[in-house]
Amino acid sequence: MHLLKLLLFSALLGLSGCATVAGSTQSNELDRVQYAWSGAIRWGDFEGAANLIDPKLRAANPPTAVDLERYKQVQISAYRDVGASADMKAGTAARDIEMGVINRHTQAERSVRYSERWRWDAQAKTWWLISGLPDLSTGR
Repeated sequence: MHLLKLLLFSALLGLSGCATVAGSTQSNELDRVQYAWSGAIRWGDFEGAANLIDPKLRAANPPTAVDLERYKQVQISAYRDVGASADMKAGTAARDIEMGVINRHTQAERSVRYSERWRWDAQAKTWWLISGLPDLSTGR
């Protein structure tokens, strides 16, 4: 009887360890993809950043040549995470971002707020951005 209890307890510990590793992998992947996203935005690589947008959304609404030309008119001077949340079980995450945006022609800087929304793709084992590229035409 004690052996059965010990085996059952060991099995439960093993299962809980698997859930932790899976959740940890999901969390690590979120960190990795958000780091890649913010790096692409900070360096002005909006075409590269677009590759992290959910493929279905990207196919339905790809950035136009005009959109990409508008992004070339600005320089990102700051990219700050001002709030974040994640629900690993639901496969959703969000981050509120404040960006410094400099117009390359006027050298005027302004601050733009942007909300990132992310979706976990269990099949591809990655996170996809579902909020699209930031709208840099607004700001304060």
